[in-house]
Amino acid sequence: MTTEVTDSKASGEEKIWVFPFDELDKLEETVKPDSWEDVRSLLGGKGANLALMTKLGVPVPPGFTVTTEACNAYMEYDRNFPPGMWEQEVAAMHRLEKQTGKKFGDVENPLLVSCRSGAKFSMPGMMDTVLNLGLTDETARRMAELTGDPRFVYDSYRRLVQMFGSVVMGVPDEPFEAIIEETKEARGVKDDTELTAEDWREITERFKNLIPSYTDAEFPQDPYTQLKMATRAVFNSWFGKRAMDYRNATGISHDLGTAVNIVTMVFGNMGENSGTGVAFTRNPVNGVKELYGDYLVNAQGEDVVAGIRNTKPISQLGEEMPEVYAQFLEVCDKLEQHFRDMQDVEFTIEQGKLWMLQTRNGKRTARAAIKIAVDMVGEGLITKEEALMRVEPEQVDMLLHPHFSGSIKAQATQDGRRLVEKAVNASPGAAVGYAVFDADTAERWASEGKPVIMVRPETKPDDVHGMIASQGILTSRGGATSHAAVVARQFGTPAVCGAEELLINIDQRLFMIQTETEPIEVREGDWISIDGGTGEVFLGQLDTQEPDFDKEVELNTLLIWADEVRKLGVRANADYPQDAERARRYGAAGIGLCRTEHMFFEESRLPIVQSMIMATSKSRRVAALDQLLPMQRSDFEGLFRAMDGYPVIIRLLDPPLHEFLPSHDQLVTDLADLKVRLQHYHTLSEIDSALAEVREKEDILERVEALAESNPMLGMRGDRLGLIMPEISAMQVRAILEAAVNVKREGVDVKPEIMIPLAGHVNELKVLRELVEEVAAEVFEEAGTTVDYQYGSMIEVPRAALTADEMAQEAEFFSFGTNDLTQTTFAMSRDDAEPKFLITYVEEGILPSNPFQHLDRKGVGKLVQMAVDLGRETRPDLECGICGEHGGDPDSIEFCHLAGLDYVSCSPFRVPIARLAAAQVTIKHGG
Repeated sequence: MTTEVTDSKASGEEKIWVFPFDELDKLEETVKPDSWEDVRSLLGGKGANLALMTKLGVPVPPGFTVTTEACNAYMEYDRNFPPGMWEQEVAAMHRLEKQTGKKFGDVENPLLVSCRSGAKFSMPGMMDTVLNLGLTDETARRMAELTGDPRFVYDSYRRLVQMFGSVVMGVPDEPFEAIIEETKEARGVKDDTELTAEDWREITERFKNLIPSYTDAEFPQDPYTQLKMATRAVFNSWFGKRAMDYRNATGISHDLGTAVNIVTMVFGNMGENSGTGVAFTRNPVNGVKELYGDYLVNAQGEDVVAGIRNTKPISQLGEEMPEVYAQFLEVCDKLEQHFRDMQDVEFTIEQGKLWMLQTRNGKRTARAAIKIAVDMVGEGLITKEEALMRVEPEQVDMLLHPHFSGSIKAQATQDGRRLVEKAVNASPGAAVGYAVFDADTAERWASEGKPVIMVRPETKPDDVHGMIASQGILTSRGGATSHAAVVARQFGTPAVCGAEELLINIDQRLFMIQTETEPIEVREGDWISIDGGTGEVFLGQLDTQEPDFDKEVELNTLLIWADEVRKLGVRANADYPQDAERARRYGAAGIGLCRTEHMFFEESRLPIVQSMIMATSKSRRVAALDQLLPMQRSDFEGLFRAMDGYPVIIRLLDPPLHEFLPSHDQLVTDLADLKVRLQHYHTLSEIDSALAEVREKEDILERVEALAESNPMLGMRGDRLGLIMPEISAMQVRAILEAAVNVKREGVDVKPEIMIPLAGHVNELKVLRELVEEVAAEVFEEAGTTVDYQYGSMIEVPRAALTADEMAQEAEFFSFGTNDLTQTTFAMSRDDAEPKFLITYVEEGILPSNPFQHLDRKGVGKLVQMAVDLGRETRPDLECGICGEHGGDPDSIEFCHLAGLDYVSCSPFRVPIARLAAAQVTIKHGG
């Protein structure tokens, strides 16, 4: 199916811009979509599902959809409706009048409609909605007479004026809310439901008078003007800031457009037998198979979603309206069975009759996503492969986020630091950060590297940029299906909602709470901690702890399924035995990169390393290396034990030697300070001691200056160190092979692989291979036994990739160091590029993404593919893997699968992510 914009005049036939809900079969005959995804692309998710629910016999108010194509055409026509669209919308309204027996704008029997957005992919709260279109002064007055319920009528009318003024005419929300709060205070009431018909009538008049003070226009009294302006506003909201921020954060394309859904109004604010709510067919927090949601009696939908009133749990509906609740349960089961996924539904009850206003696949936490996917396999709803594709790799990462231990929380409670014992546990996880009170501050502080928790009475769609930037979200109003809860769950952000104890003062940038002993005031910039899994809030910074991976039963089940499917191996980058043990628990099948230099930075070893660097002769250097040998050997023994039966790739020393010495600037500063202090010493011992320290610092400074390079990244490092100072490489090779021999004697199946860094010419590999073989012969002769080992090369400079056929003559395996390969291919230093220009490149579209986060397939990827192909021409059994940070990135993992690599290697914490991502690309592309 094609969805490009076409001009009806040019094509010779009228373009169809509008489709009624009850003509899904006709749409399929006319448009001939290739799949249901094409229908969703055309009608948006909301419109498509409303049409489908109508077809399934679910009670849906009559309505129609203006397509996403119309939105895109609207943008092409400089924000003007495309030819024929408005006429079709008016015709659809006339058809709606016949279906309902009401007339749009009629005084005696008025038809009222809502105007709702609906993109292909769910974007909860990010675009605009207007309810009760068609109400005017005259229709409101007459409806009040005819219904005998003026309170319901003027409550509905004020909602229209408020939403229209805010969404369509650009009036801020706050002045409207201030009028309501003033009225409630004057009447001495707490809740909106306590205001009378006369109160709402007066509020409506004040709302209408407010609008001209912010705009050059008045609230329109013509219903079709209302409809046209509302349709235009929904189209415009596709490119609103909050929608753009949301799509940027979730990777949704900006060219999809939004549909407009015009739906006959049904009213949940018509008394105690009416209501409205939002529910999920399973618990979106933990995935348990139970109905989960909120509702309000005598309210309209935005009251629930906006969090303006604290809600009732959906189970209570069974007590208040048992017949409606039973029907609702049947509908929810029917929808979940049809879509084979957990559904997020919106409903309204109008004087005892149930109406369904929306269904969509529900946003859920990482834990819920994994449990629901695994459970649905057990229920026979989906296959294992479908379950694997249902879970995003990053959701696995979210599930393994830190949490607060029970003892930490108990101590904080004992210290009087628990501010909130139990609010709505809206999105799980532990968050610690500075309290901030608006989205702009949250975004700004986060960009400065400060962890923040955004505190609001309730969040609104305009807050989404701050929510994305925050470590956690805390609100004093709203329930489990409020805007804050839904958005937080989608982004894996811990959230506590409906903490009614908090008295939040946005103007003064603080909140207050009365604890058991005293009132506590928390100002902007104070530390707070929240537990989104329990709904608790604490004062100050609580320590977090890592989750217990072994106890995540559903996750481990899913990952076992992933291992059965994937073709790519998954290894870990690990430098210490404890890292290797964690990697093994997380499912790593080996170590793809051990960076030996990290071991040298340990406090007990660094002085020895520095003495080796300061040595003025080879004999002194060897003496220092002899001290390091047993330490390195012990490290490698731990790695081999942890990876019993799996390969361990150990990279020889890579960084330039000056990195192990103090910085030049620091040494100069220290020397200057020492010489100043020397002038104040009086005793001989003080002077001698200071002079000795000066000489030591001067010696180090001299060595630092001797080692200094204009471009250290391309200087004396990697294999060049091993060639110029072979004793360094010889010590490391001996430590590796002696460790392998020792551990083999313990019965461990040891598989060492020795890797040369930064090689760009086959002769470098040839010379170093001779060194390795010479040391190996010595070790094996001394031990009286041998171990099998492999010798390979990192491929991290373009020349190595271009001459991979020659490199493979010496190397038995290739490991692509994509961090340095990206730097050398782009001729950019990551440390310099990211703060100075790379982020701008991505934001302005000069580069499609940060090449250090997602592998550059067209450039760096082409070199990788070339090296794999050339290398295997020389050595068909050449093992190829990747060990840069890209090894844990799902997009880069897809490339590795397509390029024919054998494995990816990443941080131990990203091993579960890589296991799932590798399975998904196998399902997507085949073996």
